Amino acid sequence: MDQLGRARLAVAVAGVALVGGMLALAAWRVDLGFTLAASNDRVVIVSVADHSPAQIEGFVPGMVVINLNGIQLMQLPEYVYASPDVNGEVPGPPIGIEPLAPTPVQMDAGQRVALAQGTVHDLVAVPSSALEHYAPESSPTWVYLGRDYAGDVSRSVGTYLGGAILLVIGSWWLLQGSGGRSLQPIAIQLAAAVATPLLVQPLLASWAAPGVALAGLLVPLAMLPLGLALLERVPESPSRGPIRAAVWGAAVAAATIGVFRVWLPASVGSADLLWLVLSGAVALVPGIAAASPMAATDGLTAPAHRVQSTELAVAGATPGMAIVTAGANFGLLFPLSGWLVLVLLAGRFTFRPLARFAVRAQVQRDLIVAATEAERARVAADIHDDALQELTLLVRRLDDAGDVEGADIARTVSDRLRAICGDLRLPILDDLGVGPALDWLVSRIERLSGGEVRLERSDGTRLPMDVELGIFRVAQEALANAVKHGKPPIVVRYRSTDAGASLSIDDAGPGIEPDAAVKAEAEGRFGLLNMQQRAEQIGAILDIRRWPAGGTHVALEWRAH
Repeated sequence: MDQLGRARLAVAVAGVALVGGMLALAAWRVDLGFTLAASNDRVVIVSVADHSPAQIEGFVPGMVVINLNGIQLMQLPEYVYASPDVNGEVPGPPIGIEPLAPTPVQMDAGQRVALAQGTVHDLVAVPSSALEHYAPESSPTWVYLGRDYAGDVSRSVGTYLGGAILLVIGSWWLLQGSGGRSLQPIAIQLAAAVATPLLVQPLLASWAAPGVALAGLLVPLAMLPLGLALLERVPESPSRGPIRAAVWGAAVAAATIGVFRVWLPASVGSADLLWLVLSGAVALVPGIAAASPMAATDGLTAPAHRVQSTELAVAGATPGMAIVTAGANFGLLFPLSGWLVLVLLAGRFTFRPLARFAVRAQVQRDLIVAATEAERARVAADIHDDALQELTLLVRRLDDAGDVEGADIARTVSDRLRAICGDLRLPILDDLGVGPALDWLVSRIERLSGGEVRLERSDGTRLPMDVELGIFRVAQEALANAVKHGKPPIVVRYRSTDAGASLSIDDAGPGIEPDAAVKAEAEGRFGLLNMQQRAEQIGAILDIRRWPAGGTHVALEWRAH
C-alpha cells in the first residue's frame, strides 16, 4: 500500500467513525443486553447477552422483575411497624410482615406485556428461587439502574467532540509541518489514528452489538495506515520482516477480536484488554523500530536524526495514549491531554532548539558539499581548458619533431589528467545516470584492486541529480576504502525504483572496526564522515558495519518523498 492509499484508508476509517459516533449520539439508546417476557402474573428475564450491561450487573435468565421503570410489579414481604409516637419515633419491634409472601401487583395483562416489550430505564429483579422462601432480613435483591449506562452515552459526547477536534485541528497542524518535518508526510494517518478511538466511544457506550463490533473493527483499522507508514521508515534489515509481520498480525488479531468479542463467551474476560493492547501495538511497534536504528548509529548521525527519531517514537505512542484515554473515561481527555501538553512543552524547550541546531548544521553541511562540488567542477574545467589543451599541443609538437618517447610521456600524462577530470566531474553521471557511472567506476577500480569487483544493478528509473551525485560519491569512497583496507572479491549492488534506491558494497577483508570513524577523524581522515554527510544531504540512511565472518558492509537507503 503506497502513501496515497494509506492516507485514503485513514480518511475513510476516520469518516466512518465520525458518522457512526454521530448516529449513536442521535439515537441516544442503550442496549442493556437482555429480553423480557410477560408470563402469567409476572415479568421474567428470558435471556442475557454475553458482555452486556445486564451480565456485568449480575443478571441471569429466569430472574423475576420486581420493579420496571419505577412501576412496582411485585410486592415483596416487608416488616410492619407500629405508628410513630408524637416524637416521630417508632415504638417497639416489628408487629408483622405484609404481605406474607411475594405477591404480584394487580394490573391489566396488556399493560404488563407493554412494559415487558417497551424501553427499559430502571430494573429490579430477584432470582425466582429467592421468591419461594423470601425473608425481608436475608433475601438478596439485584438492582439494575439503566440510566447509569444511558449516562455513559451522554458522557461520550465530550470524548466524541474531542476526537473530532483532534482530527481536524491535528491534521491541519501536522500538515503545516508544525509537528516536525518527519511527521508531515504522515499527518493524516497520525490524526486519524489518534482521533478514531475517541470518535467511536458513542458506539461502545450504546452497547448495541453492531455498534460495538463496528468500533472494534475501526480502531485497529485506523492504526494500520499509521503503522504501515512508520514501517516504511524502518531501514532494510533482517528485523524488518518480523516487524511487518507483527504489524499485520496485531491489526488482524485486534480487528477479529473487536468484531467478535460481543459474541464471545463470558469466560473470555480478557478479550477487551487484549483488543486494546493489540490495537495500540499496531502503531507502537513500528514507531519504536523506526526510531531505534537512528539511535543505534548515533556516532555517524546528525542531531536532525535524533530529533526525527524522537518524533517517530512519539507518533507511534500517541495513538496508544488515545486508546487508554478512551477506555479510562476520566474526563478532559486525560491522560491524552496531559501527554500532548508534555510533548508540546518538550518540543518547545528541548527538541525545537535541537532542531534549530540541526537545521544550522544541515545548512552548513550542504554549503560545504556544494562548495566541494563547485570546486571539483572548477578544477576539472581549469584542467580541461588549460593543462589538457597545452598537453595536446605539446604532443603534436613532439610528434612533429620525431620525439616518440616524449610524445608517449605527454600522452600518458594527458590520459591521467582526463581520468582525474572524470573523477572530479563525471559526464556519464549527468548524461546516463548512476548505473552507467557505477559501471565505469567498477571497471576502473577492478584494474586497481587486482581482483574481482562485480556490479549487480537494476536501473528502474532516473533519480534527482543531487541524489544520483550523492549515491555515486558514496560508492566512490566506499570502493576506495574496500581496495585500501579490504580485499576482493568486492560486490556492488545498486537498485532504483520509483519508491527509492539502494546501494551496497561488500568486501572480503577483515572488516571495519567499531571505532573506525572516531580513529579516522582523529587522524585527519574524513572518508567515513564524508560518506555520512553525502547520505544526510540527500535524506538517505547510511549503515556501515562488519559482518560476523569478516568483511565490511556499506549500505545506503534512499526513499522518494
